Amino acid sequence: MDKVEVGTEFGPSDTGPVDGGRKSDANIQTQLQEEYLKSLDSAEEGQLVEGAVVQVRDDQVFVDVNLKSEGKIPRAEFSEVPNIGDKVWVVLVMKENKHGEVIVSKQKADVKLFWKNLRQAFQDHTLVEGVIEKLVKGGYDFNLGYDTHAFLPISQSDIQKIDKPEKLLGEKTPVYVERLYSDGKQNIVVNRRKWLEEDIERKRDAFFENTPIGSDVIGVVKSYTSFGAFIDLGGFDGLLHLNDMSWGHVNRPKDFVKRGQEIKLKVIRLDPNEKRINLSIKHFTDDPWIHFEDKYHVNDIRKGKVTKITDFGAFIELEEGIEGLAHISEFSWVKKVQKPEDMVSIGAVVECMILGYDLQAGRVSLGLKQVTANPWATVHERYPVGTRISRKVVKITNVGAFIELEEGIDGFLHADDISWTKKVKRPGSELQVGQEIEVMVIALEKDNRNIRLGVKQLTEDPWKTFASTYKQGSFIEGEVSSITDFGVFVRVPGGIEGLVHKSNLPENSGETPDEAMKKYHIGDKVKAVVLEIQPDKQKAAFSIRDYQRKIQREEVSQYMSSDTGDGSKITLGDLLKSKKGEDGK
Repeated sequence: MDKVEVGTEFGPSDTGPVDGGRKSDANIQTQLQEEYLKSLDSAEEGQLVEGAVVQVRDDQVFVDVNLKSEGKIPRAEFSEVPNIGDKVWVVLVMKENKHGEVIVSKQKADVKLFWKNLRQAFQDHTLVEGVIEKLVKGGYDFNLGYDTHAFLPISQSDIQKIDKPEKLLGEKTPVYVERLYSDGKQNIVVNRRKWLEEDIERKRDAFFENTPIGSDVIGVVKSYTSFGAFIDLGGFDGLLHLNDMSWGHVNRPKDFVKRGQEIKLKVIRLDPNEKRINLSIKHFTDDPWIHFEDKYHVNDIRKGKVTKITDFGAFIELEEGIEGLAHISEFSWVKKVQKPEDMVSIGAVVECMILGYDLQAGRVSLGLKQVTANPWATVHERYPVGTRISRKVVKITNVGAFIELEEGIDGFLHADDISWTKKVKRPGSELQVGQEIEVMVIALEKDNRNIRLGVKQLTEDPWKTFASTYKQGSFIEGEVSSITDFGVFVRVPGGIEGLVHKSNLPENSGETPDEAMKKYHIGDKVKAVVLEIQPDKQKAAFSIRDYQRKIQREEVSQYMSSDTGDGSKITLGDLLKSKKGEDGK
């Protein structure tokens, strides 16, 4: 669309009479010519000028740049269809071609404006925008537009370490221009990381300013740590601690929240100075300890799930947030539990009794054994003193053996209660683990959990029988069972062993004790006199010497009371002569 040429006729003027119109038209034409020539003189080819859109056609846009005619621009050079009156920058390519047309270029103007803005952004450290287009060595090719490309180092492309560089391809993003030229050549380097850091800082500051404690926020699970999970709140992180995931027990964060999961959280702590944000899921519900006493009482029996096992017991969850400890001592009435895992396993549902609690500390004491009857409470009914039973040996010690009466309840058989007459020094020589033996309950203390057993009590005490049969001075026959430095032991009927001290061994006055000792051997048959019996101490003392003396006295008495046949009595002198004669043979 051509502008009005100089010399074009105008309509009547309101400035003067009709007969003066020609003079006025001439003046106007002169003024227009002067302005046109002035504009031609001021505008230079290649210069960046501003124009206004005056007409828009299907394929062209006409722009008034204050010259003889409007410039024509292909509509394809506009990213969006302009409106009449819109301002637009163009480059004056030619003031007037041979056809009298003004030639302008919006495309060249865009390039000039782009570089002007790019230099300004570099100088002022302001942002420009572009697209991460492709991977190159060490980073990305960054398309700034207008056929201008920059290098974006991979270290400056993101805040986090990039595991998959290709994921950024095609992303339109702001960047800072770090460099335009190097060694006199165009060598543009940009930085995206710095913008991301500033953007995150702005968002974080806005969060602290606009988000009070107690607010609900939406975040995405970003990563795990041993103590919780980091939540992305829009470029900056908040911490969801293990203890704030649930009122209950949480072993591992990934068992409760999943990476990439979008979740609703409550802000529970803010520290603007340290820029720390603590989040919670559990605070959407009440602390279960508030209602504990409404639901639980001492001696209640409840079911719970084992959540953790330690050396000293097991933690059992009664409900989410209510977790108690069953100490190892409360596992069994009768078993000596060494390892809690021998009785319970993580995840197992068990019955337990509430033994006590501390609301302030959030602690509950639980017992496993209390849900069953204490077998020791009625043990005296099942095993009264005097009960004879056959049971197996389960353990042998230096002083006796444990006999299992029932699961978890053992009785103890002391070595002294194995035999009435035999001194058992090594119980293992008499008993074997797994051997079934008959025993008698000889003592029971249920409060002390002590049951004494005996084998010898199954038979009559031979010492009492011996004491009732043989009195002091009685003759007795036996067999030498052992020889010591101080005498010999003689075993008599009933298995009783008595000591013949070496001072009681000589059979005549001319024999010394040591000489007498040499005469005896194990297995020799001997006759003796009972000197002393102590059934309660299982001790007896015999004397061979006194036996011989007693025999001699009885012989004397017998001789002295004997008749010689002629009516006279044997005198002591006759007996001595007779004895002398016998000794002289």
